[in-house]
Amino acid sequence: MLAHKTGYCYAKSHLLAALLRANGLPAGLCYQRLSVDDKGAPYCLHGLNAVFLKNHGWYRMDARGNKEGVDAQFTPPHEQLAFPIRSAFEADLPEIWAEPLPVVVSVLETYKTYDEVYRNLPDVDLIK
Repeated sequence: MLAHKTGYCYAKSHLLAALLRANGLPAGLCYQRLSVDDKGAPYCLHGLNAVFLKNHGWYRMDARGNKEGVDAQFTPPHEQLAFPIRSAFEADLPEIWAEPLPVVVSVLETYKTYDEVYRNLPDVDLIK
């Protein structure tokens, strides 16, 4: 990711977790399940982070860059993630993970190009 100055949300969130931890801040990985094209199926996981802030507790934040229509902000205690949940099949997954989910790691290790990853974005079934 650093060499190419770009990367999927997974690369960005993994790097941010490592940088936060290297600076003594407890950090983890979080996920949202979102529609790939905002029109329903297919769905995929979006990677983001949580950091433990002394005055606020665990706070989720998004490492992705903003662009038109995407406005993630770091404004504790208010959470403003890049993507709102818009349908019943999308979800903010509540867990904070110390390590990436195996399905994310599998996709990143199996597919080598941007296009291959895009055609095989990781997903999980929601538990209702």
